[in-house]
Amino acid sequence: MVDTGDAAPDFTAPLANGDVDSFTLSERLEDEAPIVLAFFPGAFTGVCTDEMCTFQDRLSAFDDVDATVYGVSRDTPFAQNEFREQNDLEFGLISDLNKEIIADYGVEMDFDDMGVYGVAKRSVFVVDADGEITYAWVSDDPGVEPEYAEVEDAAADAA
Repeated sequence: MVDTGDAAPDFTAPLANGDVDSFTLSERLEDEAPIVLAFFPGAFTGVCTDEMCTFQDRLSAFDDVDATVYGVSRDTPFAQNEFREQNDLEFGLISDLNKEIIADYGVEMDFDDMGVYGVAKRSVFVVDADGEITYAWVSDDPGVEPEYAEVEDAAADAA
């Protein structure tokens, strides 16, 4: 798993933002850093919906420090756009359908009892303008949400 002080693994993936665009982390850093990458197991599930809606509710705190929030999951960008619409999310969701970003960040987990494999652990990384991870939080318990105030503080510190 990547950790604080590591270079953030670069990636290019589909971005659900109402349309489907391409997102390359390294190309976004200059204009959008600090970038908050909030990995979640799956759209339309209870805790994941709560988490993404909480980021939406607190979006002004990130806007105040010019930080940009993105959710990251294995869902297709089309499902993510529906999820965004149903929950009035104003930030983009990155589709990691091929599990490459999840693997690069070391946050893959399985739900063996449900036959679901290779989804993201609930985790949050803050990436500064230099591409360095300045904050890392990873939970082995999919029912635990991040400490949002801590993420906000980390984004402010990276600004």
